[in-house]
Amino acid sequence: MRVLWYALFVAVLFSQCTASRPSKLQFPNGSQYKLLFSDEFKGNKLDESVWQYRTDSKHWSTQLPENVTVADGYLYLNVKKQKAQDKEYTGAGIITKNRYRFGYYEARLKIPAGTGWHSSFWLMGYDGKGTDVSETVLELDLFENDSKTKTGYNSNVHLWKGQHTEDRKWVETTDLSQNFHTFACAYSATALIYYVDGVEDRRMDVSKLPHGDLNIWLTTIASFIGETKAVDETQLPGAFVVDYVRYYEPVVPGQ
Repeated sequence: MRVLWYALFVAVLFSQCTASRPSKLQFPNGSQYKLLFSDEFKGNKLDESVWQYRTDSKHWSTQLPENVTVADGYLYLNVKKQKAQDKEYTGAGIITKNRYRFGYYEARLKIPAGTGWHSSFWLMGYDGKGTDVSETVLELDLFENDSKTKTGYNSNVHLWKGQHTEDRKWVETTDLSQNFHTFACAYSATALIYYVDGVEDRRMDVSKLPHGDLNIWLTTIASFIGETKAVDETQLPGAFVVDYVRYYEPVVPGQ
């Protein structure tokens, strides 16, 4: 009954979030959060005072700053058939300049239509160059999708301190390229709770894991992940589209 109440509460919360940006959140267990950072992408270009670009060349694509555009209240991470460095495709990504830790994270997004793109909303320390994990102890993946399969995604927890361990879960959905969906997590020193469209998906005990500060990542790259054989060039150019991203810090530190 408690889980059902939680799901109903967060569903109402998310229905409000799509129309507004609440300055505070309060959950039935007493946890309270206040808005610390958000980007609603209302301008006509990326706010480079808070974001930096992902610019690595990995798997099948090179990620280019010029592939990041903002228009009509959305962030577009554009994907193209375009040669750059030694790759035949270009993708895009942005990473917060600031790091955060415990709190409530959420984003509303839609994946590219064509096969071949690995799109993610995730939290990890950034080394200033690429996806090297030397700057992080944990990686929290709220959303990872390989567009070969549009009706589901993975949520993950990676422990990078010492021997690498991973806790992964596949979640079935409707077509993620057709409509926007909201992904979120509540992260504290003891618990990690993932949500999709306002419904609790999984709950984990993280009290014994090491904790560290995390950058927020939104990225899409051409990739063979998920046993993808090739990029569907008939759907290019395309885009990973983000409506907003928000971070709420806990009112009580460590909560």
